[in-house]
Amino acid sequence: KRREQYQLAMLSVIGILVFLFAWQAAVMAGLLPSRYVPMPTEVVKLFFVKWVDPNPDGAVLGINILASLQVALSGFALALVIGIPLGLLMGWFKGFDCFMRPIFEILRPIPPVSWIPITIIWLGLGLRAKAFIVFFSAFVPCVINSYTGIRQTSQTLINVGKICGASNFTIFLKIGIPSAMTMTFAGVRVALGNAWATLVAAEMLAANVGLGYMIQQGRSFARPDIIILGIVVIGVLGVIFTWLLGLVEGKVLGWKK
Repeated sequence: KRREQYQLAMLSVIGILVFLFAWQAAVMAGLLPSRYVPMPTEVVKLFFVKWVDPNPDGAVLGINILASLQVALSGFALALVIGIPLGLLMGWFKGFDCFMRPIFEILRPIPPVSWIPITIIWLGLGLRAKAFIVFFSAFVPCVINSYTGIRQTSQTLINVGKICGASNFTIFLKIGIPSAMTMTFAGVRVALGNAWATLVAAEMLAANVGLGYMIQQGRSFARPDIIILGIVVIGVLGVIFTWLLGLVEGKVLGWKK
């Protein structure tokens, strides 16, 4: 099994290297215009330079990363704390579902970026404004998947709990919530992707620091290398957090193996 995992990991690495080589060769051969598409070697060089050089956006790469992480994790964590319990309660208790569903169905179709103008008016350009926008994008999939997961709880298990004399709330805690965790973590994965995507949009429109702002400044100063560097850093951070989420999921759902 370890050998198979090693081989699959090597295939992934080879795939990335082949892509980078093809990109480098295409630019060097003139198939891609170097004015608009920098070579991977230039992006790697800029990665190290940007740690000490604040130009053109006014902040070094570390500051931009920390600013984006602060916003993304604040909004994402708030979405988990509110969205998951809300979805579980709506999926289990019919009265609460009837009370909350009309409000949720009104809010659900609204694109997160449409909240940006009114959020700027309400909260300005600070952390709270950007975290709210990220929260809204991550909140919806947390609610939907938690709701769907607990609704799919086996009726047989519920009946066994009732036969054993367990109350409805006890069945909810001991049977419903564990049964919903697989779907809930699927929703968390979607929420994480939504949080990063919305974060970039928010920072491009309502920020003065962060990876999204750095990308926006790269466009303003006609620096495609800055733009691609920001995109690559966002992608790498997304991979890291997805990996960490997978570890947490493995720990929480280890009893299913």
